[in-house]
Amino acid sequence: MQTLYEFAGGHEGLRRLIETFYSDVLADPVLKPLFGQGSPGHVDVLTAFEAESFGGPDDFSRTMGGFAHLINVHRNLKVTAAQRSRFVELYLAALDKAGMPDDPAFRQALREHVEFGSHVAMQNCVIANLEAFFAGKPLAYEIQGG
Repeated sequence: MQTLYEFAGGHEGLRRLIETFYSDVLADPVLKPLFGQGSPGHVDVLTAFEAESFGGPDDFSRTMGGFAHLINVHRNLKVTAAQRSRFVELYLAALDKAGMPDDPAFRQALREHVEFGSHVAMQNCVIANLEAFFAGKPLAYEIQGG
């Protein structure tokens, strides 16, 4: 059975997807507050994360800190529901722009992946707020439905 990594075209295909997506994210007014001017190595890290998530090499876990690092660096981003939705929208649009396969099962798997990940990012904001609350600090923002 072929992995999502292989179906997407391996490292080269995922790199093309992430470059396309990241370029759109950096130009988007809704997401700009989260991403700023971007980070030079972000495309490499995100490509490695996607590759490993989709059944490819484990470089992300082995050399980049893995899931625990991912959670920590996103912990205090204060992602809003509108930003989460826009992130998903741009990711899905990048599939076409980057020439990813249009197979419905493949597209559904990627949609579920980005939906799950974006919800985790929002939950990290809730966790940060709970930690602040229990430490007697002001909350970072009002939690909105997503």
